[in-house]
Amino acid sequence: MKKKFPPAVTILASMIIGILIGWMIFENFPDKKSASQIAGYVSIISDVFLRLIKMLIGPLVFSTLVVGVAHMGDAASVGRVFAKALGWFITASLISLLLGLILANILQPGHNLGLPLPDIGASANLATSKFTLKDFVSHLVPKSFAEAMANNEILQIVVFSMFFGVALASLGEKAKTLVHAIEELAEAMLKITGYVMKLAPLAVMAAMAATVAVNGLGILLKFAVFMGDFYLGLFVLWGVLIFAGFVVLGPRIFKLLVLIKEAFMLSFATASSEAAYPKILDALDRFGVNRKISSFVMPMGYSFNLDGSMMYCTFATLFIAQAYGIELSIGTQVTMLLILMLTSKGMAGVPRASLVVIAATLNQFNIPEAGLLLILGVDAFLDMGRSATNAIGNSIATAAVAKWEGELKPPAEAERFAADLDAGRVAPA
Repeated sequence: MKKKFPPAVTILASMIIGILIGWMIFENFPDKKSASQIAGYVSIISDVFLRLIKMLIGPLVFSTLVVGVAHMGDAASVGRVFAKALGWFITASLISLLLGLILANILQPGHNLGLPLPDIGASANLATSKFTLKDFVSHLVPKSFAEAMANNEILQIVVFSMFFGVALASLGEKAKTLVHAIEELAEAMLKITGYVMKLAPLAVMAAMAATVAVNGLGILLKFAVFMGDFYLGLFVLWGVLIFAGFVVLGPRIFKLLVLIKEAFMLSFATASSEAAYPKILDALDRFGVNRKISSFVMPMGYSFNLDGSMMYCTFATLFIAQAYGIELSIGTQVTMLLILMLTSKGMAGVPRASLVVIAATLNQFNIPEAGLLLILGVDAFLDMGRSATNAIGNSIATAAVAKWEGELKPPAEAERFAADLDAGRVAPA
């Protein structure tokens, strides 16, 4: 029997091969325009993979969430799970933002930068319109379910799916056929997801190669202090999240971390939280989380619980202010944190969303937007850490809510269920 490598090992090997390929392109094509053109062709595989993932996200979230809500039985159960999840998300958001703010003040990554600063009048060419509470609430509710699906607006899909699921639950036996049909749709989407995931190693290799081919590894040395400080912050945040998970789940948290390692590496290598979504669902199934909880909490987390991205918002904003020698009082920084608490909730699904949110924040506090040009070159490397952190945060949050709801299988039962999943004897439940 041919021995298969564990998926996480395959992805790690793909990352290393991708870095080597990218370095070879960068060294052999010193002209950045030529390197960018070659990187564009190399990244076709990763672009196709991410497009396939985006193609699946809408139907997958809708089908799994509707079935999960329908099986909860009533609106009170849905409201209870929603409240617990939202409580975790808001707490995690505040901690992430506060941690970025504290570390940026302690480490001072923008002081004595030793790099030429972009002209204050330069523009990063990012949309910087102010994001108000009215905009957020208006954006929350879809004008059209078809439009929400077409644009992959996860939060809007969640809102519609919650209404739809509660309605099906209230209809009882009358909706039994429709619930069964949507369950079959969910199974079909998961089967397609399995096919798409076979491309993951190639996509990882292409994504890493394209990033390194354009930027090279030398750029990491130029921004070593900034990147080192930010990743130190991420390590601290991981520690806080794991500790919170330990408080709720006990030693089982370490089993969860083992199960999500493939999703973690996939989101890191592709710099996309969405790419890890199906893998996290599968890992949570094997951990013992009831699918009706994971299919409800996970999509919410992708809109409300982007821990890595939020820490980056405060960290990068203060980094730019420090680089230009702008002193911000504690009161101003707290105001900034509260504004980011709101604006960060609208970033899901937006390309380079963290940069857009940071650009808007810089404008509101009269910090030169040109400072974004400082970090654009290394943003792809930073986005890897942010995306991987988002995957960890959402996994732990979902498992914690399942434990609170009594929907987490005991370890022995979870292991038997995982074995049955591998053997194809059961479907995720």
